[in-house]
Amino acid sequence: MSIDPLDAKLIAALAATPRAGVMELARQLAVARGTVQARLDKLQARGVVTGFDPDLDLPSLGYEVLAFVTLDIAQGRLSDVISHLRDVPEVIEAHTMSGPGDLHCRIVARTNQHLQEVLNLVLEVTGIERTATHIALTEQIPFRVLPLVEQLGHQ
Repeated sequence: MSIDPLDAKLIAALAATPRAGVMELARQLAVARGTVQARLDKLQARGVVTGFDPDLDLPSLGYEVLAFVTLDIAQGRLSDVISHLRDVPEVIEAHTMSGPGDLHCRIVARTNQHLQEVLNLVLEVTGIERTATHIALTEQIPFRVLPLVEQLGHQ
C-alpha cells in the first residue's frame, strides 16, 4: 500500500496549512471537495494519516531538556515497565529495541535537576536493571516525514 501523487500533495498541503478545511484544500489542489474528503477518509482508514494533533514546541512549554534513555529490562518484566512508563508524562516515546538495551525512551524535562527527578521516578518500577542516559544538545534534523511522502508520491 502506497500513496499516489495526489495523496502526496494532499498530505503536503495538510502539513503546510494544518487548519485548512476540506474546501480550502480542494482549492489549493484544484480538485473537487468530494475528492479531497474521499482521499482523506481513505488515508485515515488505511492508517496513513493518524491524527490532526497540533505540533508542539516543547521548549516553549518549558521542557528545555531532551534525553534519550536506554533501559535494560529484566526477563519477563517489559509489560510492567511499560505500564509504569505510561504514567510518567515526561516519557514522550518508548520503543523496544534490538541490540544493546531493551527499551529506548525519549524523555523531556524542564531542567537537568528535573531530568534527575524524572529518571528517579522511572527507576521506581521493579524490572529495570540498568540505564544509560544521553542528553541532546541541539536538534540538527527535526522529526520529519514529508520527504518520505514526496518520494512515495513520485514513484
